Amino acid sequence: MDEAVRFHFVVDGEDFTSAGQASVQVKKNLRRLGIPPEVIRKISIAMYEGEINMVIHADGGEAEVLVYEDRIVMILTDRGPGIADVEKAMQEGYSTAPDNVRSLGFGAGMGLPNMKRYTDDMKIESVVGEGTTITMTVLLA
Repeated sequence: MDEAVRFHFVVDGEDFTSAGQASVQVKKNLRRLGIPPEVIRKISIAMYEGEINMVIHADGGEAEVLVYEDRIVMILTDRGPGIADVEKAMQEGYSTAPDNVRSLGFGAGMGLPNMKRYTDDMKIESVVGEGTTITMTVLLA
């Protein structure tokens, strides 16, 4: 079994200015580890979209990034309201973001579709009233 390099982040759900800090730090950490730029780009986009979703819908959460020899796994966990209809939420343009969030330029309904688009595998586990865990994997080989 291979040992992972771990990075853990708390995503502050208080304001949008802090959203994206984890994805920026992950990008820096992956550069230091010598991860190829095209992989870093995918990871950064998926992480950022996940962070924004946690701020918009769940008052923040936590992100765990595990770097293995052959893959990078991102686990995003929140204690928000959960996703009532995952299939519908995966449709481009579908959004439950409130109007005040949309007025800031967020909540266009591309978060989950982009997270899936830029990863090799994505699993969503969500329980309404309890929260959501999204596990995304990007292969290095």
